[in-house]
Amino acid sequence: MLYPWLKALHIISMVCWFAGLFYLPRLFVYHAMSGDQVSHDRFCVMERKLYRGIMQPSMLATLAFGIGLISLNPSYYFSQGWLHAKLALVILLIGYHLMCGAQLKRFARGENQRSHVFYRWFNEAPVLLLLAIVILVVVRPF
Repeated sequence: MLYPWLKALHIISMVCWFAGLFYLPRLFVYHAMSGDQVSHDRFCVMERKLYRGIMQPSMLATLAFGIGLISLNPSYYFSQGWLHAKLALVILLIGYHLMCGAQLKRFARGENQRSHVFYRWFNEAPVLLLLAIVILVVVRPF
């Protein structure tokens, strides 16, 4: 009875986390293109609220519910190759999340050195990770 609830909450929190992972780098694109102090201040507030209010709690919930799912039957899950690959990608995703947080701080301090073009490319990383993770979970190729 617990499994479907944990799975649903894991998926919901993952969707919220990815929404932030898709939107924050897009804000970085626009922030890097802005030239006035009013825009800079507005983007700093938007980025901080998105990161702290949505992305951080969603990431923590995703991880907690994922750990909860695995803990229901650890011997089964840890014998599955697809889960090992998924967990490796989740570690990369956490790294990307932390890079976003570090970049947010650079913007807030006025130390951004990157162009909007960089952030346009940077914005594609979570898409690739999402594709790989969903394929691993649904197809379970190994």
